Amino acid sequence: MSKAVIFDMDGVICHTNPFHSQAFKIFFEKRNLFPTEEEFQLHMYGKNNGYILSHFLGRKIEGEELLDLEFEKESLFREIYQHHVDPIPGFLDFFHSLRKEGFKTGVATSAPFANLELIGGRLDLFPHLESALASEHVNKHKPDPEVYLKTAANLSLSPDRCIVFEDSFSGVSAAKNAGMKVVGVLSSHTVEQLPVCDLYVENYLDLDVNRIISLLE
Repeated sequence: MSKAVIFDMDGVICHTNPFHSQAFKIFFEKRNLFPTEEEFQLHMYGKNNGYILSHFLGRKIEGEELLDLEFEKESLFREIYQHHVDPIPGFLDFFHSLRKEGFKTGVATSAPFANLELIGGRLDLFPHLESALASEHVNKHKPDPEVYLKTAANLSLSPDRCIVFEDSFSGVSAAKNAGMKVVGVLSSHTVEQLPVCDLYVENYLDLDVNRIISLLE
């Protein structure tokens, strides 16, 4: 019976959060704002850009302005991160072992598609994905389940045949709201900071595909 694993990207495929912090720091410094790491923990990691920019700039950022500011910040991120693209330990071996076991695979990220192109391109993921969705492909961001339900549709599978790897509160919530099993990747949050997941991993080094298969049984 067909089955799939769907990966979020930031904090799940690559540990990008420190580089998003750098990009946001530069972005905000230009505007004489100096958020602390603690504020980033609360209001950046796992959040969409509309929320982040509105929070730190202190007013509702939307429409054309959001697109412009988001492009500025994400371009900064890509400029910095292109020299550091590096998967979380064990990810690529685990990803390819899923493919060997007959899993369909997808990526569902709240980041812009250009970021997914950078990371997916460098790691040569695209030939091995049945679905690749980014922020442009949805109307509602996580914790809304839209990106995961659309991915399941792309994979021609019901949500209960899909397992999601997520690292943020909103991401785990989105996957659960879609009716999917969730593996919590503890790259930027602790177990206590996430909704209850079906399994938790620090990285992919000792992750056996059979443990993932057993989640669907």
